[in-house]
Formats: sequence, structure tokens, C-alpha cells
Amino acid sequence: MMNFKNYFSFLILFGFFSACQTGSVQEVHSTLETIAKTTPLTADIQRVAMQKTSQDNIIDKTSCFMIKFPYVVTVNNVQIPINSPSDYQLVLNNIYANPYGNDIVSIHFPVTVKFEDYTEKSIDNQTDFNNLILQCQASSNAFGKINCIAINYPITINIYDTNYQIASSTSIVDNFSLYNFITNLVPNKLIAISYPISILNQNGQNVIITTNGQFEDVIKNAVDTCPSNTITMLDFMQVMTTNSWKISYYFNKDDQTSYYNGYVFTFSPDFTAVATKSGITYNGTWSTILANGVRQFAIKFQSDSLGKLDEGWKVFEFNISQLRFRSEDGNTENDYLYFEKN
Repeated sequence: MMNFKNYFSFLILFGFFSACQTGSVQEVHSTLETIAKTTPLTADIQRVAMQKTSQDNIIDKTSCFMIKFPYVVTVNNVQIPINSPSDYQLVLNNIYANPYGNDIVSIHFPVTVKFEDYTEKSIDNQTDFNNLILQCQASSNAFGKINCIAINYPITINIYDTNYQIASSTSIVDNFSLYNFITNLVPNKLIAISYPISILNQNGQNVIITTNGQFEDVIKNAVDTCPSNTITMLDFMQVMTTNSWKISYYFNKDDQTSYYNGYVFTFSPDFTAVATKSGITYNGTWSTILANGVRQFAIKFQSDSLGKLDEGWKVFEFNISQLRFRSEDGNTENDYLYFEKN
């Protein structure tokens, strides 16, 4: 551990500075590479570090979980022990080798399944297994693991405790450690990845990452192009105009989400928009275009209190219950606007 006053220059490297003699600390985003638990990049990195669960879909037919080794399956009357990822190919080989088989993969119970958050559950029979899949489908609106990116470990994360003005660092050696580190991160702690780090992309190439912005761009590319991340194709216009929405996160130089508490937004197919709060209605417009394969979004209201929403947004990610936009600025930090279904 290092005392803040004695290691002021050390903290500058982490992206922190003292605002005055009282020792109050202010967060500075991508310019100085600091992030907090609520920063979008933090959540995206945690999703990269999640347990991969899609690799055994030929067996369990779901990406909600994977079945923990070892276990046994039967395919076309042939028992196949599954002891490692390489054994998935044995299942495929058996399916391809018997064109007249029923190709049903029967799991020998009991088995243990592992979820994206590394928790485990014992499943005793097929009925419990089917019920678990139904439960997963009912809660499938959450954004899951970001595939096709592998962080090359170890990496170092610098930590600053704003309550006690103490700096430290920790070495992260695998995805499990990184996932749990972020899970246990508390609001009074700011972190900074010690760059450079390297990641393995979906083409098997090592990519050197030197900034938060670059890391975010690499993650965005994986979200858009990795087949394991683009399972369901949704119509953006239909999603936008089907639901009413509230702002779940807004960042512009700092977290300003609370400014928009109580607002409910609706977007009509004729590109008119309405925001309501406490019985007061604000009229506006919205628009969207595809430019070079990137979905862009704009919103404008006849209200000073909603004026900051008028930016050149790009869709980062969306599903039927969440819309995530990012406004990119090559010189300073990115801005973020998240909606969730009301």
C-alpha cells in the first residue's frame, strides 16, 4: 500500500489528482485512463472475462450455461465421454458419420452446469434440465459474454481508494480473477489498467491495447462481428418504437444519470418523440440512419433540460429491453446514453 500524499506523482499515472488540500478526488475518464465500477468499459471488460458457455451448444442447445467436465452423452446409440473441449468434436463426428441416425444428444444425469458468472448448479434429471433452459430463456434480455476476445494474462490493475486516499495494485492472472475483481469493486475505488496489454482477437492475432478508448473499440468490433455475439438479429426501428423507455445511464464528462430520473420516453414511427415527467410533456424528434454499416441515432427535444441529449450518437448495442449509445470524441472522453425498457 502507498500513502496518497507521498506518492502523488504515482497517482497521476493512475489517472487521479487531488482537487484541493482537503484531499477530495475527482475521476477523469479516458484522458487519464481511470474507470470506476459504473463506467461502461468496466462492464464490457467483465463481460469479456465471463465464463464461455457457447462452446458446447451442440450438446446442451443453450448459451445460458455450459456443462462441467467430465460427463457422458449418447449420440446414435454411442456413448461418448466428454472430458475436455476437444471431445465436442467426437459428438459432431458421430452425427456426421451416421446420416440415418436421429442425432439426438442424450445427456447422462446428474451433471453440473456452470453459468457465465462462474456459479454452478447440480442438475439431477432431464426435467430439471429443461426447466433450467426455460428459466434462462425468460431472462435472456441481459447482455451476456462478449466472445472472440481473449485477454493475455497476467495484467496489472492499479487501484485508488477515495475514502482512505490509499493506492495499490493487483495482478490479475485469469478471467475468473478479473470477473470477480470487478464484481467486488466498490464505488469508492477507482481503477486503471496498466497499459500496454495484449488481447487475442477472433482472427487469432495478438493486438496491443494502449488506451481505454482502443480497448473499447476492439470490444465494439467483437460485439458487431463475432458470430457468437450476434445470435439474434433485431430490427432497431421496431424495438425503438414498440416500447417506452427510461434513461438508465448518461455520461457527459461525468455521470449525469440522476438528471433524467422520472423521464419516460416514447419514439413513434413518424420520428416524433415525447418525454414525460411528473405530468409534463416535452415534444421532440428523433432520427436514425445506417452510415457505412454503423447505426446512428439523434434525438432533439424542445426543452433546455433535455438539450444535452442532442448529440451524434452511434448504437453500441441493443436488445428488446436495452438500448446503448456512444458518442465518440477522438480528443476527449466518449459520452454514453443508455435506455432501458420502462
